[in-house]
Amino acid sequence: MNDPGTKKTNRPILLVEDNPNDEELTLRALKKANIANKVEVTRDGAEALDYLFGSGGETKHGAVQLPAVVILDLKLPKVDGLEVLERLRADERTALLPVVILTSSDEQKDQLESYRLGANSYVRKPVKFNEFVDAVQQLGLYWLLLNETPPVGR
Repeated sequence: MNDPGTKKTNRPILLVEDNPNDEELTLRALKKANIANKVEVTRDGAEALDYLFGSGGETKHGAVQLPAVVILDLKLPKVDGLEVLERLRADERTALLPVVILTSSDEQKDQLESYRLGANSYVRKPVKFNEFVDAVQQLGLYWLLLNETPPVGR
């Protein structure tokens, strides 16, 4: 049996999170789950879009470096998470990129709009530390090891 931390892909994880505490907890949880993928962190929606598309319309890191999964908060400065999601789905290069919403929002309208715009999953951040860590570990293991993503290519 494979070690759960054996990475299926070497593509990075893109974490879009403006709360430093949630960022740290997420990084610790992924490390604890033996997720070896590099985690790229952006702290607002504009920075996330720049990471993915760059200012000239090309990805900063080339098409091969698109993340394996985007973990996206909704309540972000500059460009909110729903607009980031909408822009990802509108571009053919990122239209099929797995996007997991990880948010503290318990508003039904946010959940419905996230799925309407093409989110692959919607997870509310648990308040308790251990539950938060468990949730992030499960997300990492599922999206990086179990889920079969579409091939990346141009």
